[in-house]
Amino acid sequence: MKFLNDLQPSHDLTYNDVFMVPARSDVTSRFDVDLSTSDGTGTTLPLVVANMTAISGRRMAETVARRGGIAIIPQDIPLDVVQSTVERVKASHPVYETPVTIAPSTTVGEAMSLIPKRAHGAAVVVEDGKVLGVVTERDGAEVDRFTQVHEVMSTDVPTFEAGREARDYFADLTGRHLELAPVLDGGVLQGVVTRKGALRSTIYTPAVDPQGRLVVGAAVGINGDVRAKAEALLAMGVDVLVVDTAHGHQAKMLEALPVVVAARDAHEAATGRRIPVAAGNVVSAAGARDLVEAGADIVKVGVGPGAMCTTRMMTGVGRPQFSAVLECAAAARELGAHVWADGGVRFPRDVALALAAGAASVMIGSWFAGTYESPGDLLVGADGRAYKESFGMASARAVSNRTKDAAGFDRARMALFEEGISSSRMFLDPERPGVEDLLDGITAGVRSSFTYAGSRSIAEFHDRAVVGLQSSAGYDEGRPLHVSW
Repeated sequence: MKFLNDLQPSHDLTYNDVFMVPARSDVTSRFDVDLSTSDGTGTTLPLVVANMTAISGRRMAETVARRGGIAIIPQDIPLDVVQSTVERVKASHPVYETPVTIAPSTTVGEAMSLIPKRAHGAAVVVEDGKVLGVVTERDGAEVDRFTQVHEVMSTDVPTFEAGREARDYFADLTGRHLELAPVLDGGVLQGVVTRKGALRSTIYTPAVDPQGRLVVGAAVGINGDVRAKAEALLAMGVDVLVVDTAHGHQAKMLEALPVVVAARDAHEAATGRRIPVAAGNVVSAAGARDLVEAGADIVKVGVGPGAMCTTRMMTGVGRPQFSAVLECAAAARELGAHVWADGGVRFPRDVALALAAGAASVMIGSWFAGTYESPGDLLVGADGRAYKESFGMASARAVSNRTKDAAGFDRARMALFEEGISSSRMFLDPERPGVEDLLDGITAGVRSSFTYAGSRSIAEFHDRAVVGLQSSAGYDEGRPLHVSW
């Protein structure tokens, strides 16, 4: 990347401070762009779901991996729950969407609470392995909550055989005016296919491990028996380890990171597969170099840009994210490593600019919180708007969860110090309520950015992107107006 007119900025920059200049291009289609990453994670989309308890869970992990990204399971989750999560992600079909399955005796009330767990808006009724019907929210409308679903389900929904072309699925669904149908393989339910899902399967390539299973990562902290937890996560089959703490450029990180790397190396010697190790967070070249020299393959960059983070306002510590990514990426690249740009993205343009600055992938948190796939129940406010609750990982709420095994006095004392929001409402966009809807928008914007730069890959984009500086008025000029002035 280079700055327009070789300008050297006199101050650090956020994503809002910069813009990209179009260049002569022979990339005529978004579909000519390859968004695969080179950081060793196996992702075909440069997006990572942040290891935040309110955002990254099983449903998020499998859905994002099916479209090419990867989610990181937070460090605060008990190991038995992490194992169950990893097993279920690995068991999910890489193409067909995972169905919500219920028994015919399930009550309508229970079914209506489960259906919002998936963006496709339906539950498949199954008994003894046989598909009996499909229930949607419409079927449960104005029905007593204790009615059993076999009384209201649709039984005339066709089932499709696995292995057909996406165009055929789409044509059949469209011809029958259906949004969804179960997919069977030898009579066994494999998943469901939707119209949008069929289209997406021709645009995205799933991120899979060497066995063809969906990828998923997990985080480990820098306290406690770090090696034992890293070994446990590796034994579960995670595809990337993230050594995570808010202040990554500290002695305890530089002690813990080599321990995790040693566990990874032992696992590689036994299995023949190398699992990437990411570590962070830092915002300086010195921090990036120290983490790489301590064994990190990927450096996580960002202090304070996240929507749930109050670090900068509480401490004055942090750095504008574009400049942080630019400097850390250059330092890591010199040592053969990569960076993830963690936080600060609100629009697809920000993802593109992070990649232009040298990031191998972009980590997203709060942007994905208000989706069907994030953990937690779907709530409805007094104004009728659906939302999910979110909170920062340095908030009092997160600290309380993280220290639940501590003595009451020590736990209460630690909870006095927080650098994050403990409760925030992340509203679902009625037009884009699922994480895949957001992925569509991000991917469309990023692919288009690549065509403007004349780039077919992330490496080419970073090499060819030309970035200029703008005032706040320049940024506002680029914002669309939804009503006339």
